[in-house]
Amino acid sequence: MDTDTEIATATGIATAIGIDTDEPTWTEEEDDRTAETLAWLREKRKAHRRQKGRDLAVLLYSVVLIGAGYGSAYAVHFLRRARLGADYGGLGERVQDTLPALFTLLTAALALLAARDALWRGPVVVPAPSVGWLLAQPVRRAAVLRPWFRLSAAVAVVPALLVAVAAAVVLRVIDLAPLVTALLALLPAAVCLPLLAVAVGMAVEHRAGLARLVRRFTPLAVLVLMLLAGQVAAAAYGHRSAVLEQVELWSGPWGWAAQPVVSVTGGHAPAWPAAVALLVLLAAAGLVQGHRDAARVPTTQLRRRAATAQTVSSVMYSVELRAAKLALMDATGTGGARRVRLPRPRSKYLVVVWRDLLSLLRAPARPAKALMWMACATATAALGLQFGGPERVIGLVAALLLGYVGVGALAEPARLETDDVRRAAWSPFRFRTLMLQHAVVPTVLGALTALLAAVPFAVAGAPWALLLMPVCAVPFAAAAVFAACRGPARTHLMATGISTPMGDPGVILFLGWYAAGPLVTVGGLGIALHKVLGRAPLDAGAVADVAAVAAVLTAGLLAFAAWSADRLVRN
Repeated sequence: MDTDTEIATATGIATAIGIDTDEPTWTEEEDDRTAETLAWLREKRKAHRRQKGRDLAVLLYSVVLIGAGYGSAYAVHFLRRARLGADYGGLGERVQDTLPALFTLLTAALALLAARDALWRGPVVVPAPSVGWLLAQPVRRAAVLRPWFRLSAAVAVVPALLVAVAAAVVLRVIDLAPLVTALLALLPAAVCLPLLAVAVGMAVEHRAGLARLVRRFTPLAVLVLMLLAGQVAAAAYGHRSAVLEQVELWSGPWGWAAQPVVSVTGGHAPAWPAAVALLVLLAAAGLVQGHRDAARVPTTQLRRRAATAQTVSSVMYSVELRAAKLALMDATGTGGARRVRLPRPRSKYLVVVWRDLLSLLRAPARPAKALMWMACATATAALGLQFGGPERVIGLVAALLLGYVGVGALAEPARLETDDVRRAAWSPFRFRTLMLQHAVVPTVLGALTALLAAVPFAVAGAPWALLLMPVCAVPFAAAAVFAACRGPARTHLMATGISTPMGDPGVILFLGWYAAGPLVTVGGLGIALHKVLGRAPLDAGAVADVAAVAAVLTAGLLAFAAWSADRLVRN
């Protein structure tokens, strides 16, 4: 039987049993149940949304109350001192000098944060129940996904507008521009830059190839940000490059957004209307393209991001920041290892050092992070030494904190060991001895990095830095190992039941327990260095005093680390 005969026979049978063969065939649009499904969900989620709205209102009220109660007095005091010129001589001139580089730095950092955020979350993050059930129904993906994109765009603009208002007030107080003029100049940046950041995040979330490029070039982007920060610091001290600033002002949206602000504050930006037009057009194009891409994110991507977001939010509620970090590392793909080999040691006492060195060599991002934070600590210390009084103390404490973060980045093998104590089964040593040996590599590499960071101070006429800075790295390594042995978060400390005029001190006790390592080291070294730096000139006795304090802190922290390691094994 040929094809025509088969078709005629089938048509005759269909006509005989009462089927109209002239009707169009079934299409997916006929089974569209988007409106009914979403209406049913809105009805079922009504009570949940009301409770969520009340929780959000309470949170916003608490933030506003804390900000108004504690922050307003400091803000008014700062603005009054700036208005009167007390201890802020030349502030307006410095802001004017640094504005092109500073705006470029902040905008580039915002773009990098948006791209990195899109590696694990992004503008479109659908809750896990919706991904598992709603997208499996006969509904249009665009109707489900695009509202999340629009919500992300709206949420991004609101804080930017608040920052613009605060920046306009500062520009008015330091007599760089009238309030209304400054606010109008900041408005294009406050509206367009957040929308561009959301568009960048949407592009990274939708395109896997772009996400791979973000992972690959993040270290280069961080290096560029550090160079921009150096340019800002140089401009603050009068070392400006007019050619470089003009290149930055016209090189992209980071400069286009800065041009109206530079113009109203007395800088050179005569063609700022054209820059604003380019910025608006680029933001509109990015928003349109992002709105299209929002409906094209694969379901597997949405499931993975929903699971990661749920894990991060749950562990954040339990204050397990380490678990949140591991979830983010797994989602962003930053945990990749390189194949590197080192000669095996002949002594068992060098096995831990060998493994730690091998771990750092196979993950070069960790030593790079240590160098980056050490560079930031060096720059902060150099800036703090330019001042006196409270500003110098703040700079010293900030530099020590950054130094702790830099040395702590080298102690990742110790943290991996305590994530699951069963991993220590390979070791021929007791767990406490193993953890103490994990402090060797951070101590040596941290001291060498600090020695390298001290070279600029020695060249500038402060050779004492070649001894003081490596000495400070030793207790930082001990504090990092102690923090690794801390164990699960003791959330029961948040509710002590003790009544004081300031309320329950449980939160303070928990923060003190959680950050005991950096608090002790930064506090002890800060006091010792503050006393030493007050002497003129420094001598060997001053360096010996700091070394003694560092030795006491190191011994105490390592003893507590060994005790905590024993508790981890028992529990």
